[in-house]
Amino acid sequence: MDSSPGRAVSQFSRVMTDKQPLDPRLTEQRNPATSDIDRLSALEIVRVINDEDHRIAPAVATQLEQVARAVELAEAAFRRGGRLIYVGAGTSGRLGVLDASEMPPTYGTDPRMVQGVIAGGYDALLKAVEGAEDSREEGGRMMDEMNVTADDFVFGIAASGTTPYVHGALTRAKQKGARTGFLLCTPPDEWMLAVYDVVIAPLPGPEVVTGSTRMKAGTATKLVLNMISTGAMIRLGKVYGNLMVDLRATNLKLQDRSERILMETLDLDRASAEALLAAAGGSVKTAMVMHWCEVDFEHATELLRRSGGRLGEILGGERGR
Repeated sequence: MDSSPGRAVSQFSRVMTDKQPLDPRLTEQRNPATSDIDRLSALEIVRVINDEDHRIAPAVATQLEQVARAVELAEAAFRRGGRLIYVGAGTSGRLGVLDASEMPPTYGTDPRMVQGVIAGGYDALLKAVEGAEDSREEGGRMMDEMNVTADDFVFGIAASGTTPYVHGALTRAKQKGARTGFLLCTPPDEWMLAVYDVVIAPLPGPEVVTGSTRMKAGTATKLVLNMISTGAMIRLGKVYGNLMVDLRATNLKLQDRSERILMETLDLDRASAEALLAAAGGSVKTAMVMHWCEVDFEHATELLRRSGGRLGEILGGERGR
């Protein structure tokens, strides 16, 4: 009988892989492709991780209709004067806060328009806050504290699908009349489909390291949040063609990008673009209307107000090259 350590490890891996999972959640199951990953070289480890990462985009692709529905719900909330509020815990919460924080510099939004809520508050962004995700009551209380109304769209994020804090927040948000959505990376329960306005469930499979949802589930979550916020901003007219014409020039890089957009679309030199941007109060979109429609700042602002911020409606088929 072979009693070598290598054989013992192989038998252990096979037994553990063949066992029925104790937890039915996909995010908690063991990945048979990585059962021996601790024995691999550095290059072999990253190859295995990369192989598993190839499963993420196809999993998200199965949910495009649901993601489009979330885009529509977010757009409708914004047009009512409401907010998109992400709610999550741990990695899911951090990704929601990250997506929200990127909206003002990218699209010139008011910071209140897209907000991220994480169980445990600010401290949880930097380190784990033990037990914060386990309280449904705390999630509900946060919705009260934020004065959630029927104008808002509250979107819960929980890779495992079971985080009490998130479900407590969504329950309270529904009671206050808000539309609700939920993102998870395991098959949803039937009640979720019946209760929430949209459920998005990409299934990239068990993690490379069992239960480490900052990996495949986290990447799938980031892809979905990118589509929801970007899609809603495009629908609001904050993109012209594929240019971010509502960005805020809050640093030298964004100042340079703003000027280059005007140079490219309006066929201006750098000095003229800089002067026009200054006359438009730093707004690329307003500058474009001022130039193409030959109007001053006040008239350009009024045209944008009437069009709901959509450059295409003001300029028709005319586009700078």
